Amino acid sequence: MTEKKRIRAVAIDGPAGAGKSTIAKAVSRALGWVYVDTGAMFRSMALFLLNRNISEWEQAEVSRAVADANVVLSFADGEQRIILNGEDVSDRIRDERVGNAASRISIYPEVREAVMKLEQNAAEKGPVVMDGRDIGTVVLPFADTKIFLTASAEVRAKRRAEELRSKGEHCETEDILRDIRERDERDRSRETAPLRQAEDAVLIDSSELTVDEVVRRILALVRERESKETLR
Repeated sequence: MTEKKRIRAVAIDGPAGAGKSTIAKAVSRALGWVYVDTGAMFRSMALFLLNRNISEWEQAEVSRAVADANVVLSFADGEQRIILNGEDVSDRIRDERVGNAASRISIYPEVREAVMKLEQNAAEKGPVVMDGRDIGTVVLPFADTKIFLTASAEVRAKRRAEELRSKGEHCETEDILRDIRERDERDRSRETAPLRQAEDAVLIDSSELTVDEVVRRILALVRERESKETLR
């Protein structure tokens, strides 16, 4: 990804729980583009470490171990599946413990480098919708449409709690709110690729918006940009 040219991609960045994956999937379906869930890649790395009883706090051990994690993206009907060392772990990586571990290891340069290569390889194969923390700033800096999607920490915690309860899982909203605030601080303060809004990204606060309203806004931006390209 060294060539400085715009690429056909929608890059959606934002904090944990902002609804990036839900929005990105809906946008990809509407456009007929491939959806790349970058968070799932970090989660698969975290699951690999947890399976090996390697603490996410031990940077040296984590950095050595990730070289043995063979993560493969598989796409079926536009949906991404994650294959970790030959096993489909697409459902297992959604565990809350895995998500918290993924946030912690994502600060390590060796982990980010491994995941970034997967992300960029996916983008090179065609138009994609990709969400994460540093897609528009680091991974795909030349994406032609960039979105920074956010919501208040309280709204994000409430949404996550409702999601978990709908699955029959017990949770406390206050615990989730605390985790979200801690994750926000880690993501913003890490030395490698901190969470920030790209200069050319459009800010969308979804605190008082429905999923459909956010999707319509993004699709309008994509179509406006493509219309301008056609007229050139």
